[in-house]
Amino acid sequence: RYSRLPDAVVVEGPLAGGHLGFRKEQINDPHYALERLVPEVLAAVAPFAATAARPIPVIAAGGIYTGADIRRFLHLGAAAVQMGTRFVATHECDVAAAFKAAYLACSKDDVMIVDSPVGMPGRAIRNGFLDDIRCGKRKPFRCPYRCLRTCDVKNSPYCIASALVNAQRGNLASGFAFAGANAWRTTEIVSVRELLDSLVEEYLAASAAAGPGNQTAARSRRQHRASLVASLPG
Repeated sequence: RYSRLPDAVVVEGPLAGGHLGFRKEQINDPHYALERLVPEVLAAVAPFAATAARPIPVIAAGGIYTGADIRRFLHLGAAAVQMGTRFVATHECDVAAAFKAAYLACSKDDVMIVDSPVGMPGRAIRNGFLDDIRCGKRKPFRCPYRCLRTCDVKNSPYCIASALVNAQRGNLASGFAFAGANAWRTTEIVSVRELLDSLVEEYLAASAAAGPGNQTAARSRRQHRASLVASLPG
């Protein structure tokens, strides 16, 4: 339509938080695992990058939690990774403290798939609001956004946009927290600097465990991390 190729492509797997671009039966199907999707997307993007005579980076997302995870997807050919859940649990994240507390308090079984009013499955942390919805209760609302055509406003039990805004503001009695599949692994709130340090250390440990042939790449990424961390405030 616009005769322009993308600057980058993000491929998000089924372990991501929030709305998912998969049918319910695909979420736990290994054929749709991010490890399989990344090489497929790389192959699909390659002809367009060749035509444009420039790289089109493929960015892996969804369920990436540790430095070892980062290394695994970079070695699959991804140019970068996108992480959301880990950065919610940082001091710098601007969601309410109650939203972060939901991450700290949840168990693995609390991270659940919900039916969003917009017609897509989503991943969220179970709470009283979602329990009410599962029991068939409705949350009266007026539609303030009309954000997606697929949302059946007349029959929806609640407004997804309002629920998410309420949660972001800390009103979890009138909403719920979207979260990735690994949110239950959150144990503390840290600074972004501390999080990056731990991710890099995990990455380097995974590289060292893979053998001496990876040390040059590890040193390069250590230097990159040093420059990145040095640019952070505080």
